[in-house]
Amino acid sequence: MKKICLFFLCVCLLGFQIARAENTVNDIEKDKKPKKEKSETRTGWTFGILPSVAYDADKGFQYGLLSNVYDFGDGSIYPEYFHSLYFEAAYTTKRSGLFRFAYDSKYLIPNHRLKIDVSYLPDALCDFYGYNGYQTVYNPTWSKKKFQGEEGFVSRAFYKSQRDLFRVAADIDGNIGKNWYWSAGIGLLGYKIGAVNIDMINKGKKEENMLPDTLGLYDRYVRWGIIKPNEANGGWHPYLRGGITFDNRDRQQNTKRGMNAEIFWTYNAAFGEDKGFNNLMFNASFRHFVPIYKDYITFAYRLAAQLTVAGDAPFYLNNYYNNLFIQRVLYEGLGGGNTLRGVMRNRITAPGYAFGNVEFRFKICKFDIGKEHFFIGLNPFIDAGMILQPYEIDELTLRNNIANQDPDFDLSQLDDYIVFGDQANIYRPHLSGGIGLKLMMNDNFVLSVDWAAPFDKRDNDGMANIYVKMGYMF
Repeated sequence: MKKICLFFLCVCLLGFQIARAENTVNDIEKDKKPKKEKSETRTGWTFGILPSVAYDADKGFQYGLLSNVYDFGDGSIYPEYFHSLYFEAAYTTKRSGLFRFAYDSKYLIPNHRLKIDVSYLPDALCDFYGYNGYQTVYNPTWSKKKFQGEEGFVSRAFYKSQRDLFRVAADIDGNIGKNWYWSAGIGLLGYKIGAVNIDMINKGKKEENMLPDTLGLYDRYVRWGIIKPNEANGGWHPYLRGGITFDNRDRQQNTKRGMNAEIFWTYNAAFGEDKGFNNLMFNASFRHFVPIYKDYITFAYRLAAQLTVAGDAPFYLNNYYNNLFIQRVLYEGLGGGNTLRGVMRNRITAPGYAFGNVEFRFKICKFDIGKEHFFIGLNPFIDAGMILQPYEIDELTLRNNIANQDPDFDLSQLDDYIVFGDQANIYRPHLSGGIGLKLMMNDNFVLSVDWAAPFDKRDNDGMANIYVKMGYMF
């Protein structure tokens, strides 16, 4: 733990030295910059209602409505805004829902940024690939639709579970001095966890498309005692959060230069039967944006880690990546469109992990439509992640549990589920790469399309994934 913290502190100190040099250059450039023409700014309230159409290889095709309302005031702080209100209601073809309201302002409370999020995220087919990444064997033959009807196929829901999440969060920060900020947050996470509701999924389907009523990986983990009884059905977890941030970015969205470094702790409590799951988590992240050529090419990277420093957390909280300020709907780690693009969602579940994202951001062209300003960009990228704190799974204990709780299971097939010893590759990095297409309006509203593939077929059977989302990943 100390080595990991020291590493992030060293990275942050290096960034601060770079940032100090950048600030000197910025101060000189500010004196040289001409004032913005009126045509370059937006004033007053602007809003739009758009179809919430997206695609995520892990969640399916999304359909619904969204609206983002901005108050640019007199335009003096453009492209920053005085107030932002975001509404979205959507559902996906893989039965994942999204109902969210978010508010963001630096001016409601003078000299403080306030962000409020209220979300309900039902997911009837949430990905579950076991614990410790590569230690859990991924067998696409058991669940891929293309193998349906062939020997070895089990169910399309074999690597699925049910997970409904209700979240209320309020975060605030204040300036300590120059580019330093304190941050604090309070919230509540309510989880409903369980096996896939086969009857609900099959309702109204043709017989050939129905899912069989069979055990999936989640069911096995519960029977085998890997998932504890007091976490198998979810729970309610209020939390408190606090930390320190250094931020000298030129803007929050479409950042061209500067850095953002965060160190914070989150204390998660628990109610009722889950009261044994009180825990303290440590998070550190470092984001840096380096202009290469004017505002047309930017080199951007992010380093981040989440560790459990005290207590125990249920597996579903280990899949929740903590953030000081919630921007995207849900940050799941590791795997998926918000952490490791191209790697299956929740492929790596562990108490502690680190990851990084590196990309070049190219602006291909700029254009105006009426009073709105647009640009199209391309982003080649590489993502990487690895486990720092694994689950301890004892082979002898597991075999005894299976013999007692799941006597119909053939213990000779355990190696098809979980690998032990050096072959487990628990600490082996998970890597992926790809390219993104961006369409931005007014330096705030970003439509993002990312194509990515894993470097190891154990992370997605060698298949590429496509993600259509709002905003940059970081």
